[in-house]
Amino acid sequence: MAAHRTLLKCGLVVGPLFVVVFLLEGVFKGSGYNALRHPVSSLALGPGGWVQVVNFLVVGALTVAFAAGVWRSGFRAGAVLIAVWGVGLIGAGLFRTDPVSGFPIGTSPTVDYTTLGALHDGFSLPAFVCIAAVQVVLSRGGRTWFWYSLASATVFLTCFVLASAGFNQTAGLVEVGGLFQRLAVTIGWVWLAALAVRLLRRT
Repeated sequence: MAAHRTLLKCGLVVGPLFVVVFLLEGVFKGSGYNALRHPVSSLALGPGGWVQVVNFLVVGALTVAFAAGVWRSGFRAGAVLIAVWGVGLIGAGLFRTDPVSGFPIGTSPTVDYTTLGALHDGFSLPAFVCIAAVQVVLSRGGRTWFWYSLASATVFLTCFVLASAGFNQTAGLVEVGGLFQRLAVTIGWVWLAALAVRLLRRT
């Protein structure tokens, strides 16, 4: 029982840890980095990039641990989806993203794919889809939780699509691509933390 609760508590820690680290990095990164414009993943590029790499790896491992707790709670499909999100974060840390939206300075605004960049997206994109999916899969459990989960998934996907459009240089969204991505990520983590609270109350 104690081990089960410890795994679930990872879900309370992991989101705030990830968000606080990338917010602080965005403030102090410099070198032309703009948190409103550039992806969280771009923090792994250039000086001090190792901080975001470690953030991805540690948070990914904690997310997989949380998924194990969700599995033990009996929500097997949801646990698998959360585990994919965790593995996606680990993959994002192992394979650095390609430059995009003009960061680092002097690079092309559009993505010129390398093998590492393709692997980064290959891990990251399915992980984002899984976070939206798990909010729907685990939405049952009362009217308030149901509507909150569906609203969260909807706003998450909307922000994710707008962020992706910005990173693909869609006019009017380029300068806010990073903002929409941060909103999506934060919304997803808040929902996961709320799930952890619900499961801990039952354990």
